[in-house]
Amino acid sequence: MSRIEVTEKIVSTKVSKGLKWEDVAKKVGKSKEWTTALCLGQMTATPEQAKALGKIFGLTAEEQKWLQVVPYKGSLPTSVPTDPLIYRFYELVSVYGTTFKELIHEEFGDGIMSAIDFKMDMKREKDPNGDRVNIVMSGKFLPYKQY
Repeated sequence: MSRIEVTEKIVSTKVSKGLKWEDVAKKVGKSKEWTTALCLGQMTATPEQAKALGKIFGLTAEEQKWLQVVPYKGSLPTSVPTDPLIYRFYELVSVYGTTFKELIHEEFGDGIMSAIDFKMDMKREKDPNGDRVNIVMSGKFLPYKQY
């Protein structure tokens, strides 16, 4: 048994039951974005969250324990993504990464945006020219310290 096998079981059960991540998130009590990351093996569940997921996905007690283990973060199989949708995010950072960096440093100073103290909201935005993907990311600014 491994965390990867638990993730595969969750995804397989989600497909077979026709579940939506938003509905799973409501039962877990967290956002659909965070809950999806948890179910895909990128976050750590509390015992209560693991139990809720156990009920939804038919997980054994052992499988629920795997949800509570701190995972190895980063789930991409290659350093440059090959999946077209994920590659677009890689392309976005390749094109706009220096712009993000310059504007964040100009506004906040020398530091980084946290991916730990972080939240994200993804929603569909209706548009007569074709619906748009609206993603809002918010991360705490962490300044570099002098010592």
